[in-house]
Amino acid sequence: MSAHDQTHAAAETTDVVESVVPNIHVVLPVVGAVLIFLLAFIAVMMA
Repeated sequence: MSAHDQTHAAAETTDVVESVVPNIHVVLPVVGAVLIFLLAFIAVMMA
């Protein structure tokens, strides 16, 4: 494996969680709102 292949492989192993962490102040409320909406939708459909 050459040095170029190793740097290319290292660049591809970007963690999804690490890419989301800088935007967590936006992601967390949006995910919470979607979860509450889905739970309310399920409750209404079951009633």
